[in-house]
Amino acid sequence: MRAASHPSLPNYFVNTFENTGSSQTSLEDRFLELLRRKDYSPLRVDEIANALRLDRREAKKLGPLVHHLLNQGFIAKVKQDRFVIPRDADLQSGHLKFRQSGAAMFFPDGPDGAPGEAPWHIFAEDTGTALHGDRVLVRQNKSARSWRATAGKASEKLGRVMKVLERAHEALTGTLRRDNQFWNVVPDDPRFVRTVLVADPAQGNVFPPPQPGDKVLVRLAEWTQRHLNPTGEIVENLGRTHTPSAEFKAILHKYHLHPEFPEPVLVEAAAFPPEVRPRDYQGREDMRGTFTITIDPDDAKDFDDALSLERLPGGDLRIGIHIADVSAYVKQGTVLDREARARGNSTYLVGCVVPMLPHALSNGLCSLVEAQDRLTKSVFVTFASNGKIRSSHFANTVIRSRKRLTYRQAYALLREDDLSVIRALPLPPAHATGSTGRALAGLSDAELIELKDTVRTFWSIAEPMRKARMQKGSLDFDFPEVKIFTDAEGYADRLELIENDESHQLVEEFMLLANEVVARRLFEAGLPFLSRVHDQPDAEKLIELRDLLATFGVQAGDLTKREEVVRVLAKIKHHPQGHTLKTQFLRSLKQACYRASVDGHYGLFKKFYTHFTSPIRRYSDLVVHRIFDDLLARTGATPNTGAPIRYNQSELDALGKHLSLTERNSTEAERETVKLKLLEFFEREAKRTPRQTFPALITDIRNHGFFVELRQSNAYGFVPVSSLEDDLYSLSSDGRDLIGRRTKRKFTLGQEIPVEVYRVDRFKRQIDFRVSGSKKSSPAEGTEITPAMINQNRKIQHGPRKHKPSEHQNRRRRR
Repeated sequence: MRAASHPSLPNYFVNTFENTGSSQTSLEDRFLELLRRKDYSPLRVDEIANALRLDRREAKKLGPLVHHLLNQGFIAKVKQDRFVIPRDADLQSGHLKFRQSGAAMFFPDGPDGAPGEAPWHIFAEDTGTALHGDRVLVRQNKSARSWRATAGKASEKLGRVMKVLERAHEALTGTLRRDNQFWNVVPDDPRFVRTVLVADPAQGNVFPPPQPGDKVLVRLAEWTQRHLNPTGEIVENLGRTHTPSAEFKAILHKYHLHPEFPEPVLVEAAAFPPEVRPRDYQGREDMRGTFTITIDPDDAKDFDDALSLERLPGGDLRIGIHIADVSAYVKQGTVLDREARARGNSTYLVGCVVPMLPHALSNGLCSLVEAQDRLTKSVFVTFASNGKIRSSHFANTVIRSRKRLTYRQAYALLREDDLSVIRALPLPPAHATGSTGRALAGLSDAELIELKDTVRTFWSIAEPMRKARMQKGSLDFDFPEVKIFTDAEGYADRLELIENDESHQLVEEFMLLANEVVARRLFEAGLPFLSRVHDQPDAEKLIELRDLLATFGVQAGDLTKREEVVRVLAKIKHHPQGHTLKTQFLRSLKQACYRASVDGHYGLFKKFYTHFTSPIRRYSDLVVHRIFDDLLARTGATPNTGAPIRYNQSELDALGKHLSLTERNSTEAERETVKLKLLEFFEREAKRTPRQTFPALITDIRNHGFFVELRQSNAYGFVPVSSLEDDLYSLSSDGRDLIGRRTKRKFTLGQEIPVEVYRVDRFKRQIDFRVSGSKKSSPAEGTEITPAMINQNRKIQHGPRKHKPSEHQNRRRRR
């Protein structure tokens, strides 16, 4: 029985939907199609049911569907309980990202989850009850104030939050405080600008009861009134705030990382033998007699890849690129496999790792540690004496690494001839790595000479490969990485700028080669696989980048042309603010992702590219290894031991989206832990006597001070004008200098200066520096320091002085 026709419904609704049944289109699709019609006018739920000619059964489903779509932001409710598509009510759904000031940027949703239009600005007073990361419904603000605020910025939109559609966080971490009689939690993330009110922790169920200054996990309650602070319930005491243990636990909670594995996963991992058994060698090419080494960072926890060298008759060289065969142990559909898939990848925090696989595999049976037999999947590439590739083939193999080298040791073997200097290189700290390997001091002359010859031979092949890759148009985004080393207690102890030198480039070139060769061969065989894709950048982003570069004195042409991008990158490589400019360049590009289609890699300028070389820490590589086995079976390179593991296109598409998300989550966690450890390092540095001096570059000038970038660590901070005690400083007319009134001392954009730590605010995540050696100097002879001069400097430092509010005004504010 159909619902009776509503007398107020226009005939075109009845005509359009009279013959539409649920067998043809879902109720949701029909409902949204109705609302998207150009001639649609807002209707109530009962009117929509009649317009769609729903029977009684379907009409009952309409109410829950409307509620669901309303909460997801796909529809909006207007006056008299009528419903429309949000854009028809001048509404837009998207996500908010707050600033510490309380203002926010709104990122509109695009079609099918794609990025939307340019972000909108939201004033602090217009954010409603939204919190950082929330999905919200926003209406464009077209008031006179909005028009004035965007003067000269016609493309920038302002908005006002109308509704919170979805909370980004059910809980957050922060530091417990007690103000008068009230308990509250200051969120760790300064973009959560509100403190969270909580009950007296002594009356709660958390043990031990948190004390002021402890870091806690708070479950947020519903927040509906902006004039009141949000409330929550303490559910866990993480320890004393700013200690390594508490900060680590907070990162785990924020990014939903789990260092511990479920018991069934551990049981399954424990069932494997501690060492490779002889019967596991069957069907594999035995490479244990071939000279093989690994080259990894000092603090490597696991070892995915190794390189071997064979000298063939006629002068050819065969390089073996050997990758840990995780697929030999982690079988599809097992408990281990499901857990690895859910995690997606390992997450490398400063001083520790949250692994994708249990320790027994990631640091044990699968890790290519020194002097142990290990199962591997290998790509063999034969090079002619002129460096050209003759041929390549694949195999399942068993290897034994002769030596675990650090990058530092490999670089010394490349550049140093004196064996005594090489022997003097220390082992990496045992607490920081999964395997130290033997000390070079204990190796014989013959062993060291063989190591040196092998590493230099590798580089003789890798160097021309790298040059050819760059000449073809591969982009050089390599810049030094700041490595934070921790002591045995987990505190940031030392910063080191790790250059992307020849030892790193050597390994990189062979890994890139293996990834490309495997991707090409899988494509040629017609096997669906996961590509590592880097899409072309948006032209608008490149135009914005070109304008930004111009402000730094770097003139760029058409950045949609690769040769111009290569030229500009080469130019900024030696720019005083090259690190900053490269970072901005990277931000203008799209993020790389996993996809089940061969869409090319923009940065590397390769059509075929996959991830094959890190299956211990990336699930994508494990998937490619399983497809690789199918390829080996087809070509007869390995015995066919059963039905091959194959993935269909839709399965790989879904998997690619999932793995791209887990990768981004881990990347954000890794970046945050670096920020926290930098704060920890400089906070400890501020307490040392004497304080260390750091060379820094002035990157931005303001009337209240200037921003600096430390040359040796790429850390950023601010030098407040209040720390310049030798004179009264003011901003020059062109905004490029701070100039002392009396001394005429000048601080200029791009100038290099020595600085030392001034103060660190862990809660605001800010580091202030002061110019090293700056002392308050006496006024020049005949110069009188007047009250007017002091007031002028106060304005520069702190802005205009505000009048103290009256008691009447205070009472109004409290209300």
